[in-house]
Amino acid sequence: MKDPRFYIVISMVAAIATIILELYGYFQTGSIAILSDALETSVNLIAAAIGFWALTFALQPPDLEHPFGHSKAEYFASGIESILIIISALIILVEAVEKIFSPHHLEQMDLGILLVGLSSIIYLSTAWLLFRAAKRLRSITLKADAVHLLSDAWVSLGVVVGIILVKLTGWSVLDPVLGLLIALQIIRTGINLLKETGSELLDKALPHEQQLEIKNILFSYEDLGLKFHAFRTRIAGSRSFIYFHILVPGEWTVQRGHDLCEEIEIKIRQTLPGSYVMTHLEPVEDPASWDDEGINH
Repeated sequence: MKDPRFYIVISMVAAIATIILELYGYFQTGSIAILSDALETSVNLIAAAIGFWALTFALQPPDLEHPFGHSKAEYFASGIESILIIISALIILVEAVEKIFSPHHLEQMDLGILLVGLSSIIYLSTAWLLFRAAKRLRSITLKADAVHLLSDAWVSLGVVVGIILVKLTGWSVLDPVLGLLIALQIIRTGINLLKETGSELLDKALPHEQQLEIKNILFSYEDLGLKFHAFRTRIAGSRSFIYFHILVPGEWTVQRGHDLCEEIEIKIRQTLPGSYVMTHLEPVEDPASWDDEGINH
């Protein structure tokens, strides 16, 4: 399993390559849509650099001040990236509105189409790679970067279509209008990503499918007379935290109860690698054991 920072470095290299292509395309064509795409890619480069820092910090082991680790640092990266996406879109929006009222003729449109098309291919291939890595490594930072890159890819494809339309119709105003539409789409992407980041920061529970996997493990022990309650889960970056109480017959020895807890915890960690499982053993006959039932299955 590769270090998640490896994929961030790939994203940064891809961003640098596309910035060079798009800036050259802008200077050759004068297209505000291409400039908008280049500015958006510049934001992606900055965000990737921040993501690299966040992943480095998140990979640090737990310490006295952070006993649950540093994995939530990833949310700072995705939050900053969301804000930068929105800011870049607002800059594009202002520039596009200005050009709508003073459109100018585009030059070397065939070259612009070629360069932006190459940028789209780079965006799509890098986004695909990052999405796969984000799912495997359960990284919100990689997912945020992949979402950003995929958005850039669609923007670039839109730019290509826009330049083709300008070439076919001769309507230069289509270029800034396209830039305006691109900016609105980028703002939408940034807001959605910011909402997701905020949701994760509020200790969002594990996905329903993963909770069912855990509960199926617990259900398999109920024939032994065991009960489970106070079931809670939360996500912090690439780590999952799972808490619940195990109620066993009171005549069991501490050793037998401990061995059972270890067995269940190991099964859950095997099912959800990278998860932190905490159990609390209680006698099923004691009414006090049911005082903290929490959210039960």
